[in-house]
Formats: sequence, structure tokens, C-alpha cells
Amino acid sequence: MKSFIPWVGGKAKLLWLIHRLAPPHFSRFIDVFGGSGTVTLNRPIQQGCMEVYNDFNSDLTNLFCCVKNRTMALLLELGFLPLNTRDDFNVLYKFFSKEEFTDDYLSQEMKLTQRYLEPPDGESIRRMMLERAPRGDVRRAADYFKLIRYSFSGGAKSFAGKICDIRRFFHLVWECSRRLAEVIIENKDCVEIVRQYDRKGAFFYCDPPYYEAEGCYAVAFPKEDHQRLHDALLNCEGYVMVSYNYCPYIVELYQEFYIFYTTRPNSMSQKAGSEYEEIVITNYDPRRYNTARNWQLSMFHLSPTDEYEGRYTLIHEPNQNT
Repeated sequence: MKSFIPWVGGKAKLLWLIHRLAPPHFSRFIDVFGGSGTVTLNRPIQQGCMEVYNDFNSDLTNLFCCVKNRTMALLLELGFLPLNTRDDFNVLYKFFSKEEFTDDYLSQEMKLTQRYLEPPDGESIRRMMLERAPRGDVRRAADYFKLIRYSFSGGAKSFAGKICDIRRFFHLVWECSRRLAEVIIENKDCVEIVRQYDRKGAFFYCDPPYYEAEGCYAVAFPKEDHQRLHDALLNCEGYVMVSYNYCPYIVELYQEFYIFYTTRPNSMSQKAGSEYEEIVITNYDPRRYNTARNWQLSMFHLSPTDEYEGRYTLIHEPNQNT
């Protein structure tokens, strides 16, 4: 199933390997860095299995909540909000960057504050207003949806420079709404969500901001957060799978895990045939569960029915004596 939004670092091209390496049985699935929801949306529904979508970006999780619970209101709101110019895009970008708000009531309050309060008091009150005056959930979700749809590569940072009929995506919103019907949507820190849902039989899929590419993401994720995530996952009772860009630091950081290497088409490159190196990390040995699938770790070819044909290889096994 295609997500209703594009997203930086979307996992459509890696789904084949995520599904291939996933454990066969688990009682709960937690998408820790949900993003576009591609992994959750394309996961086979298992009766009795709890599903959790989480992301630390509150604008994104609000959008997912509205797609799930207020689908018709969101579609109605989108129908009355054209966005085809760079000026319109910049207004939304400033809003979600906390630089300014466009609501009439807030604008009036700001003017009164500036008139009657001298700096620095006026600026302090202004900051409080910006923090405490969010738009209604549906309107906010519709604005964020447009911001993503009209940005370059779904990054919500730069205008793509092309007109797009938002109505073309209505069917995706509706389809995703039905798929999300039983999914729990959370807006929490990655370590907090891991600790909350961890137990035997849990399966955590983590797609954190890629190392030294964190600037491409809306939410900051410094080096210490990569370490925090590793430390939390190392102590998990449940199954763990993590996807990352291939780099020596991450390979070294996850020495206690199994690490698989693959490449995929690089959608961010303008060069034909460009590939991106990825690794998938697990705290379990997937080979134990896949003997019936005729594994060939060094050169595994998918069947023609898979969405993307790829190869992967096991590049690291943990030392069982440590």
C-alpha cells in the first residue's frame, strides 16, 4: 500500500528486505520512527497482533490521527485549501517552523501585545502565545499535508516548484484511513516508546534519522541520540530491527547485533543508476527462521513478484561469547 505522503528516507525500496528478515511470530509490532508509515501500512495484518505507529514529530502524528479518526473532515478541509505558489508554501513553512502564525485572532493579539507591552515583556508574551495557540487538529493536519506534498522530495523544507492537484491523493488518504483503523498512534521519544512496549513477543522496527544525514529530517537527532537508541535496544526483551545508512560508526556501534548490507536506488540523486548503501540490523539471527526460504546470504535474488529486486549479505555476526 502506498502512503498518502512522500517522506525523506521512506522505506518503499527496502520493504522486500524488512519483510524477509522479520521474525515469523510476534504479538505486537512497534514502528518506532514511523515517518510516512510505509512499513506499518504494508505489514500483513495479523489477528491479535497489536500495532503501534510512533513518531516524535507532533505535526506528523497529528496528521496520522486525523487520517485515521477524522478522515472526512480532513478531506473536506483539503478541498478548500489550494496551494500552488511559492508564497503559499512559505506561509505554511513559517507556521510549522514556529516563525509566525496566520490565524486572525492570534495576529490581533500580537498587535495588542506589541502596543501595550514594552520589550522584553512583549517578546516573552509573544513566545508564550506561539507555544499555546495551535490550530485546530484538522486544519493543522491539512496544512501539514499540503506542506509535505508541495515540498521537494517530501522534505517539507523547500518548494518543489510544480503545481499539483491535491484531489489526486484523496483515495490514498481514504485507503490509509482504513488500514490505520486498529493502529495505535503515539507521539513519544524513541527510548520512551521502546521501554513502554518492550516485552517478549514484541517486534520493534526502527528507522532513525541516518547518521550524518540528520539535517534532512524535521526533528533533531544528534550523535548522543544514536547512542541512546542503541543502549535501549541492546536491553530489549523483544525482537529488534534497525535500518541505517552504511557507515563505519554505526557498524561499530551495533557490534552486539547481526548486520546485513544491501543497496537500493538513490531517489535523492539526479545521476542515473545511482545507488545508496544501507544496512539492516537485528538482535536475532533471521537465518533460524528462514531455512525454508532457501537463504543464500551472499547473493540472494528475489522472485519477479517482489516490488524491488535486490541482494543482501551478512557482514557482521555478534561474538556469542561476549
